[in-house]
Amino acid sequence: MKPLYSFSCPGIRRAVLTSALGLAVSFVGAIPASAQTGIFRQLSQDSFTDPSAQHMTEVEPGAFAYGNTIVTAFQVARISSGGGDDIGWATSLNGGTTWTNGYLPGLTIFGGGGTNSAASDASVAYDAKHGVWLINTLPIASGVDVAVSRSTDATHWGNPIYISRAGNADKNWIICDNTSTSPYYGNCYVGWDNSEIQMSTSSDGGLTWGAAKATAGRDFGIGVNPVVQPNGTVVVGFGDFNGGMSAFTSTNGGQSWNAAVRISTAPSHGEDGGLRSAGLPSTAIDGAGKVYVSWPDCRFESGCTANDIVYSSSTDGVHWSAVVRVPINPINSGVDHFIHGMGIDARTSGSSAHMAITYYYYPVSACGSSCRLYAGFTLSNDGGQTWTAGRALSGAMQLSWLPNTFSGRMVADYVATVYPMSGRAFPIYAIALQPTGSLFHQAIYTEGFGFSSDEMTEQRMSSKDDLPIPGAKSDHPARRPEDRDNELPAQPSNTPPAK
Repeated sequence: MKPLYSFSCPGIRRAVLTSALGLAVSFVGAIPASAQTGIFRQLSQDSFTDPSAQHMTEVEPGAFAYGNTIVTAFQVARISSGGGDDIGWATSLNGGTTWTNGYLPGLTIFGGGGTNSAASDASVAYDAKHGVWLINTLPIASGVDVAVSRSTDATHWGNPIYISRAGNADKNWIICDNTSTSPYYGNCYVGWDNSEIQMSTSSDGGLTWGAAKATAGRDFGIGVNPVVQPNGTVVVGFGDFNGGMSAFTSTNGGQSWNAAVRISTAPSHGEDGGLRSAGLPSTAIDGAGKVYVSWPDCRFESGCTANDIVYSSSTDGVHWSAVVRVPINPINSGVDHFIHGMGIDARTSGSSAHMAITYYYYPVSACGSSCRLYAGFTLSNDGGQTWTAGRALSGAMQLSWLPNTFSGRMVADYVATVYPMSGRAFPIYAIALQPTGSLFHQAIYTEGFGFSSDEMTEQRMSSKDDLPIPGAKSDHPARRPEDRDNELPAQPSNTPPAK
């Protein structure tokens, strides 16, 4: 376990991983002036050396906050064909002031004590009833399984407990019911997809898990994202393979799962430059149980030439609002927004909900082979009625600085935004610097002390008068119903997998 330290002095504030101090300082100097208002903190660094992986790389952070504790987990040492040498974690026990990090034990042959060749798709949850933190992963061997690693202090992790060994899982996610008055308080839910969506439930802090269950409609899709309402209803947003976003629910603690309902179509622009970008949704929930499903979408942009981040909301997981555009930039600005993660402060709700989105973007959508990738951030403190104009969280990244995969250069399939007890929003995301020889320099970062609404001085923007273009259609073929890390065979683009 490695500690991370913060440094501060009048006029200059920065926090860096001590083993990468010079690297982080040089990076801060490259950030645009508009972005140099915070403390950019590197949370971890790939220290593996095996020749099968691309070093030094970290991608795709999931994260969760409860009380003053923040836990993030991510792939370390990305392997081109799928997953990383291990899953790394970074934890703050004091609301983001200081951090420690390490690797999950018993998961892979590289991380120590494991038998798997790689691991992928980290997601994090906390079970308040049983006092346990959970990191949900996909161990990869001859197939791809589903597992969870447990910790009672968020810094010491046990060996993985396997939820499914079917060998064909993808895009998993985990959540727990932390409302003490809920009839299913202490239940934890893990979802994933293979040839159809699967859900499993634990009621003992992740020690044992029930048999995987499909929905009543035997639905299929990718990117399942469960959240739990205060009454115990589980709402699961996901990207369907019919060109849209859908959701399904359980009202009986995961004993059964209802058939999915359509949220909306989801026309999207395909990013230039060969970037891996799956168009996955992000699901978040406010303190009163209002659920938001967000995704990249081009319906407001002429000719579908760029994506906005949009969302739809629901109070019951069945009836969904009209799609709302997040006004990060003006319509037809040419800025392309994509890979993202939405977070909401659970102590706020309704028209006073504090919401934030971390995302990636191209300043020029039609960038061909000269794309420059940035991380960005926007915040709302009025339930999404207005949002701050987008703020850059990184300098320009060339796509050649990112590790390669079978589906393009990879910064992440998803990122995270979390709110600890302080009420400050923490973006957690990957940043790449220029490689040195054969070594990449891509790691997981956050903003050192998070963002509060009064510190976000950007202009507040509203999209209430924005109108979608009738009949907007994606400018690329429909996404194929296949796993993105080689677990399922490719299917024709218009044919769902066998059920």
